[in-house]
Amino acid sequence: MGVFGGAKFVVISLLVIDQVVATLGHAKGKREETVDTGSCDAFTGTWVHDGSYPLYDPSQCPFLEKQFDCLENGRLDKGYLEYRWKPAGDCDLPRFDGRHFLSRLRGKRLMFVGDSLSLNQWQSLACMVHTAVPEAKYTLTRVAGLSNFSFPEYGVQLLFFRDPFLVDIVSTSTGRALRLDSLQSAEIWEGVDVLIFNSWHWWLHVGRKQPWDYIQEGDKTYKDMNRLVAYEKALNTWAKWVDSSVDPSKTTIFYQGISPDHANASDWGEPKANACLNQTRPLAVSRYPAGPNPAELVVERVIRSMTYPVHLLNVTYLSQLRIDGHPSMYGLGRRRMLDCSHWCLPGVPDTWNVFLYQSLVAHSF
Repeated sequence: MGVFGGAKFVVISLLVIDQVVATLGHAKGKREETVDTGSCDAFTGTWVHDGSYPLYDPSQCPFLEKQFDCLENGRLDKGYLEYRWKPAGDCDLPRFDGRHFLSRLRGKRLMFVGDSLSLNQWQSLACMVHTAVPEAKYTLTRVAGLSNFSFPEYGVQLLFFRDPFLVDIVSTSTGRALRLDSLQSAEIWEGVDVLIFNSWHWWLHVGRKQPWDYIQEGDKTYKDMNRLVAYEKALNTWAKWVDSSVDPSKTTIFYQGISPDHANASDWGEPKANACLNQTRPLAVSRYPAGPNPAELVVERVIRSMTYPVHLLNVTYLSQLRIDGHPSMYGLGRRRMLDCSHWCLPGVPDTWNVFLYQSLVAHSF
């Protein structure tokens, strides 16, 4: 067992990737949940109003990045701050206790690895912990792609390493190659006590936002390929590294799950809406109309194939319901560009971190 203990993740089998795109992209599919939170089916439930939320005051987080600080950027409605995730049935999530969290993690390092959605969750956790123990001294350093928010008194380091694809992008004489079977950044992750991985958002980029010129796998090169297929190949490379190189008695691994965007209002049955603009309430439905995210099912398939006990933070469905939780025009782009991908802080990523905390309290060291 790792830092938080572990239970092997069980998932449904998948169709061929292209069939997933055709049949599940807007179908009413079914998810198989993890067993990572004991007997509680924590990832199925509803958002309920709770006047004791949010979990922290963003003005008390001096390190909170502007792109996530929707109140500071002018958002006037505040109802989105006061929702708590209520699992189905008789179980419930614990109230986050930052002091308890630090005590459990004493002397250890926790690292988020991924894209700006990992940054979103890392910043959320830093705010949650800092505001819970405001008297505790902290340091914040950033060197290249590695950020470190640490509490010296507890010997705890909360790190974020920016690595959107997990696999490598290498500059060559013929351009930038996205190498689906190469993973050199793992040297930075080795020896960390808790790792939370995430990747998907950048796999959808095309044109000027695409940071590679061609795809390489072994001695074969491709101008492009089905992005879900490429994503699965890359995750399999990651999975092989985890299975062969990580000691589960020393390191606990989570996968963040797929954070949904709300750029297409037809996904939730409001085709005339302008994406996430002016959305002020979560969806009150028992099933997201567009069904599971195809990338979510790829993640489940890869994790199922692994021997290492990876914990999936299966946050996709509960996040799909939060059409109100994005920066929208209150992010970096302001009115020029809607941000329906990232999340306001305080907000939805706080709940993702409550799941991390739940794992800590449910499985002893």
